[in-house]
Amino acid sequence: MQNLTLIQSILLYAVPAVFAITVHEAAHGFAARHFGDRTAEVLGRLTLNPIKHIDPIGTVLVPLGLLVISKTTGAPLFLFGWAKPVPVGTRNLRNPKRDMALVAAAGPASNLAMAVGWTALLAVGGAMSDTVPMAKLLADMAAFGIFINVILAVFNMMPIPPLDGGRVVSGLLPPRVAMSFDRIEPFGMMIIIALLVSGLLWPIVGPVVGVVFNFFVALTGL
Repeated sequence: MQNLTLIQSILLYAVPAVFAITVHEAAHGFAARHFGDRTAEVLGRLTLNPIKHIDPIGTVLVPLGLLVISKTTGAPLFLFGWAKPVPVGTRNLRNPKRDMALVAAAGPASNLAMAVGWTALLAVGGAMSDTVPMAKLLADMAAFGIFINVILAVFNMMPIPPLDGGRVVSGLLPPRVAMSFDRIEPFGMMIIIALLVSGLLWPIVGPVVGVVFNFFVALTGL
């Protein structure tokens, strides 16, 4: 990506970041409705309107703060944040154990699908960047679109409740083992924050993010 000012970076990164978070949360709601739970729909959360999913702290302040730190210190950019989780009434699902795992997986799956879309835009922007000035900005936005979606998919699939990966693991485990595993959930966010503060989170997810990101970029031939 080209060197951008802080304001340019915020404007350029905001669109793919908000889109990634919004579709991720909406995907949970649409999957839940497919399997019989209409809680998100009743509460007005079955929508692509980002305002319905944005958490002021997790979606705005925390990612913005990390972006400011990266731009002002030159540290590697690692975005961390969260949206308001879409409510799911597990008891309303036709097969609660199986369906909850699929509902959880729908979020990261939507991020990978969006990464495919941004890959196509990167290919177009990259091919036109030498002749069309705005194409370079499109390529930069698309590259970040791939990056943020890959991060969200990989991070959320970490097998720590209440992350999506924890829900998926719980759905795959035998019932008694799943009950023991689910007891981790009250401490899940503390574990994640501890990993972030200690600097261990990126060494865990970073290599996977790098492999998946490079795979998508390689598809463009750039």
